[in-house]
Amino acid sequence: MLSDYHIHTYFSDDSQCPMEEIVQRAILVGLDEIAFTEHVDYGVKTDLNCNYENYFKEIEMMKEKYKGKLTIKAGIEFGVQSHTIPLFQKDYEKYPFDFIILSNHQVDDKEFWNYQFQEGRSQEEFQKAYYEAIYEVVQKYKQYSVLGHLDMIKRYDTYGDYPDSNIMDTVEKILRCIIADGKGIEVSTSCFKYGLKDLTPSREILKRYLQLGGTLLTIGSDTHDSEHLGDHILEVRGILKDIGFKQFCTFERMRPIYWEL
Repeated sequence: MLSDYHIHTYFSDDSQCPMEEIVQRAILVGLDEIAFTEHVDYGVKTDLNCNYENYFKEIEMMKEKYKGKLTIKAGIEFGVQSHTIPLFQKDYEKYPFDFIILSNHQVDDKEFWNYQFQEGRSQEEFQKAYYEAIYEVVQKYKQYSVLGHLDMIKRYDTYGDYPDSNIMDTVEKILRCIIADGKGIEVSTSCFKYGLKDLTPSREILKRYLQLGGTLLTIGSDTHDSEHLGDHILEVRGILKDIGFKQFCTFERMRPIYWEL
């Protein structure tokens, strides 16, 4: 089983890539299964979020057209903040998702990519505030499959390296919470595209997840174009196996399906 479980198309505001282009590329590179995971980020974006009606309609068209060639799942990436939880609960109840990535893209409606959240804060302040915000959300919101790119803040830290040991206490609380809830974490291969020094999340965080009893993992490229589809996924599977993981997951109607690494 070769799958990519984090993919954006023109149903996300930061991609122009047609869905069918992704499907055709997936077949070409030998993927068995993909999950589209378009952006929804309430609080910051208004008319820029995924158009659910058109999204599900096109997915059904792709499933029919490419039946027997590729398994296609309808996922979503929820950028949840504490004050936007009720909006995401409504979406979860209304639409037939196979898979949901719970992500943190902003805190107090301030985004990371444009450095609004980091502005006026020391490295220690914004790093700790980021993980504390995630912990607050996972305590309150439970309608998801995996926690996405847990240490993503590293992409947007102009100060440089910040030791995992400085935030591991909060990370451990996050991991204990999601394990207790029967949820998992995503391993994002976007670390290669962004030139990071480690996996996303880091090897130390992954080792701690395993030590705490975490076994539910998905692997995705977080691609926004067809070029990076399936990027480094086999390589990352080998690294996960070396760490001690034995399985990864795909999903069907929010239920995990385990596969040997």
